[in-house]
Amino acid sequence: MGKRRELRKDIEVPVRIFGTNSSGQVFSEKAVTVNVSLEGVALSGVAPELKLDEIIGLTYGSNRVHFRVKWVGKPGTPQAGQVGLLNISPEKPLWDFPLPQAIPDNFQQRISEQRVHPRFKCHNSVEIHTQEGATFWATIADLSVGGCYLEMAIPLPKGTKVKVGIWIGETKAWADCEVAYTTPGSGIGVKFRRISKEDLARVQEFLGSLAPFAQKPSYEL
Repeated sequence: MGKRRELRKDIEVPVRIFGTNSSGQVFSEKAVTVNVSLEGVALSGVAPELKLDEIIGLTYGSNRVHFRVKWVGKPGTPQAGQVGLLNISPEKPLWDFPLPQAIPDNFQQRISEQRVHPRFKCHNSVEIHTQEGATFWATIADLSVGGCYLEMAIPLPKGTKVKVGIWIGETKAWADCEVAYTTPGSGIGVKFRRISKEDLARVQEFLGSLAPFAQKPSYEL
């Protein structure tokens, strides 16, 4: 038996989701919750076609939080139109109703981690340089040895080549990157294209210090 990360509360409330679908088109649609936990939510009535690990926004009332897509129901099955989302900023309040405490309950594992490199939550500052000479500042939401997700109010387009300097302590680790995906009003996911052995070693050492807070393999939300 696998274990769910948290106990769920079965509840149906209306929400709105927004972001970019698998075809790169911006959407903003209504949906309904199936169950909710402190860090995740399952939705039904989801019309847009979403990709695993995509970042989308969810609004409930006047609150808005961003989630990562962790599973998508297959067409033609009872789970069609359903998605499971993981909150990438669980410290931000979203729901106005009480939720079960974060204790595991037995449940069969449904989905394992899809990424090649495990991701770790952090909030380091980042300096971004474009090929055109523009410079931006952003904050990392999660980091791995292969890339990171950067929170930006005005995201850069997919495919943009950038040089990223990640603040670790009092110095920066530099990497040549490419924007792998973008989420309107939220941020960008970048993958490292070139990074020196020294800077990669510093990133690995830093991630080692975050090990107690590493994102665990995802299970059904």
